Amino acid sequence: MTEAGRGHAAMLLFSALVAGSFPLGAAAANDIAPAALNAVRFALAAGIIGIAVAARGGVPRAALSAPWRYGVLGGVFGLYFVLMFEGLKTAAPVSAAAVFTLTPILAAVFGWLLLRQITTPRIAAALALGAAGALWVIFDADWATLRAFAVGRGEWIYFWGCVAHAIYTPLVRRLNRGESALVFTFGTLVAGAVLIGIAGSSAIAATDWGALPARVWIAIGYTAVFASAATFTLLQYASLRLPASKVMAYTYLVPAWVTVWELALGRAPPPAGVLAGLALTLVALGLLLRDEEASGARS
Repeated sequence: MTEAGRGHAAMLLFSALVAGSFPLGAAAANDIAPAALNAVRFALAAGIIGIAVAARGGVPRAALSAPWRYGVLGGVFGLYFVLMFEGLKTAAPVSAAAVFTLTPILAAVFGWLLLRQITTPRIAAALALGAAGALWVIFDADWATLRAFAVGRGEWIYFWGCVAHAIYTPLVRRLNRGESALVFTFGTLVAGAVLIGIAGSSAIAATDWGALPARVWIAIGYTAVFASAATFTLLQYASLRLPASKVMAYTYLVPAWVTVWELALGRAPPPAGVLAGLALTLVALGLLLRDEEASGARS
């Protein structure tokens, strides 16, 4: 498999793992402050990745140069997760996942600003199609709601988190100096845990940890292991092998995966109109991958 192929495989797994955090996060979002939950999940994820780094010989001396890089990345991604859980207090999981699919357009913009990565007309058309499908889902497949642009509070909060996520993707390539994805992820998670811990110290102190329901600990465990440790590594691995817009293209799979998660958890399927919006996001992903294959064939 080529390096680009490995990047695509990493993002396919990334999309499935990320999707699980939406229904599980929504179930726990109103039981604990977002900063408190994410401080713990970042610390746990850092511990998991730290064990893996230690097993591979530890952190190289070169990776300790310019530690501010980890602070920038940890702060940006920490902001994303805090805003995600704040948004999930009121946003439905599928709707929030649709907001997440707006990140490829944002990533393409920041990819150009930070790395001068060029978006071809076909990629731009695919991103626009995916955004149209996302908006259709966000507005519950209702023309009147769409015309009024009545965005829910939770979706609006989470949108700003997605802006942070889109900035993060090209920043990884810009700030990486040859460190492995595992070491770079470890530095990012440690920095994120420290920054969220400082910013959310009052929320952490106010949380009655012994009285939290089981669903909160399930959400913390899943997001720490699968939606943090694993996906951070997968995202950084793919970001070093694919353009930012292609990396974030896989977010178009997330709403479909969320629907699968919702069905597995015994919840009702979304309306047919919402499913049509999800189908548009999948078509957009296909166009982006077709563009990748066509580019490879021409070269």
